[in-house]
Order: sequence, then structure tokens, then C-alpha cells
Amino acid sequence: MVNTSIVLLSAALASGASAFTTNTRVPNIHSSSSTEMQAISSRRDFFTTSTIATTTLLTFNQPAFAANSPPTDEELARIRTGYDNIQYLLNNWEKETTVCRENGGECKRDANAVRAYLGLRSTTDPLFQIEKVFAKVRFMPDIDPDKLDAFFEATEDWNSAMAMSNSMAFISQFGEYNPGGGKDEVLKYLNEAEIQVKLAEKALAKVIDCVESKAPE
Repeated sequence: MVNTSIVLLSAALASGASAFTTNTRVPNIHSSSSTEMQAISSRRDFFTTSTIATTTLLTFNQPAFAANSPPTDEELARIRTGYDNIQYLLNNWEKETTVCRENGGECKRDANAVRAYLGLRSTTDPLFQIEKVFAKVRFMPDIDPDKLDAFFEATEDWNSAMAMSNSMAFISQFGEYNPGGGKDEVLKYLNEAEIQVKLAEKALAKVIDCVESKAPE
């Protein structure tokens, strides 16, 4: 449905742009003919209609439009569980990012756990596609409206930190095999991933603070 809307909007813009370019001369208002004045009016109507159409399309394309109901208690619990899991990861960073072979085999650092704790490995992870839950928060009837700006900022920080930590963890996993790589490269990017996970943890803490706030009576 959205793709169809985009096609229709593009067609409208294209036809309007074609109409607009048929007369590139700027007319003298005081000496304009009736035809020129009609052309100006048509172009104004086109831009007004295009602006409304674009605004409407962007509004309907927001995730929150599809999630026009508040999150369930189970969904909100996923945020808290995911936050607790991330705290555990940070408090046990070296242990969780180290993998040892069985029977006393070699141990090596591994960033795979980072992506799992961030909800990027399995649909059963608490934070898997948690952005869909974030999109519903604005529909919570008892949330403090004064907290919404902070909430949206926190979700942006979360998205940024999650993307960066995912990237650093992914690079770390292959750091030993890349040209010029080795264990030092693995550790380098793993440390960068840790920095981003800490930022993600702070952002999620702010999200929880906003979600658990109540509107003043």
C-alpha cells in the first residue's frame, strides 16, 4: 500500500513538474495576460497539493501509525528484561565475550554474545525488534507528556548505539582473519563494541524512566 502511494505521488509530482516547466519566464504581474495568471494559480495549486500529499504520505509511513495502540504489559516487560540482560553483559563482559573449546581447549574472545544481548540474533530475544514497542509508547494513556521529548531522544540514542555496537561486534568476529588482523584487532573492535553497549544501556535506562513515568493528576 505504501509502495503504491509512493508511485502515485511520484507520478503526480512528475506531471506537476512537467506543467511547471512549460513556462519558465517570470511574468510581469501588472501586465500578465489571463492565461499567465491562470498558469501561476495552477502552479500554486500544484505545490500546495504536493505538499499536502507528501506530508500525508510521510505521516502514514511512520511506524507509530501502524501501532496505534499502547504496548501490552508483556511488551513493556521485554524492555526491562532486555535492560537487565545488558547490565549483566556489561558486568560480566570478559566472561560473556570469551569462548573456550571443550575439555580445556583454547579460549578466545568472541563478540557473538553482544549481538545476542541486543536482540539481533533470535526472535526470542527480549529486545528483538524492540523499536516496534517503542512506537506504541506514545499511545499510553497515563504516560507523562513532559517526558515524551526525552523518550524520543532516548530511542534515537538507542538505535544509534545498537547499530554501532552491532557493527563493531561483527567486525571483531572476523578481525583475526582479515589482512593484517589478529587477536589485537579482535580485541580492538570488541572494546569499541563495549563502549557502544554502554551507550545503549544508558539510552534504554532513559526509555524505561519515561515509560514508567505517570502523568501528573
